[in-house]
Amino acid sequence: MAENTMTVTVAYGTNKHSITLTAQDGHEPLLKDLCDALTDATGVPVPSQKVIFKGKSLKDMEETLSSFGVKQGCKLMMIGKRNSPEEEAELKKLKDIEKSVEQTAKKLEKVDGELTGLKNGFLAKELQAEALNKLDQRVKVAAEQFMKILEEIDGLSLPESFSDCRMKKKGLVKTVQGFLAQCDKIEAGISDHLAKIQTKNLALAE
Repeated sequence: MAENTMTVTVAYGTNKHSITLTAQDGHEPLLKDLCDALTDATGVPVPSQKVIFKGKSLKDMEETLSSFGVKQGCKLMMIGKRNSPEEEAELKKLKDIEKSVEQTAKKLEKVDGELTGLKNGFLAKELQAEALNKLDQRVKVAAEQFMKILEEIDGLSLPESFSDCRMKKKGLVKTVQGFLAQCDKIEAGISDHLAKIQTKNLALAE
């Protein structure tokens, strides 16, 4: 067995799960890696997990497993509650929203790249104003989509007990707000470049 992999057995309820962890970038597996793998194997979210080894509860997520004395072939125990089907359904909604955010972000990235190309003079001067107006339109569409997504996230009413969902919702709102700020920045860049072109054209006309 390669030195950078470790297999441990974790008992959860009446089931035993064999978990193989691989070191990332040469670093030993951390408690966090084991907990993530346990979420995949059992469906129990990390915040709800309590991992026990030799009667002690392991807490520090960033610590290596070996620092707790956990070695290849060790047996551990995990207690914790799976999310309710209701919370899983809300999590799925949030994951779908996350996909919409990613798709809209890709469109925005494209606009940003094309704007950089225009600024670098990849298009004849006389065609630039038209191209910039089209880009401006695309940014406005992306901003509208992000606003709709924010409304959708806002419309999700999550009970206090859905801690996993609430954390994800909070993170999504922050991400979308960041993209909206980026939309404003790109729009400002487009206006700025348009103004420069118009000033140049006026100077030429004189």
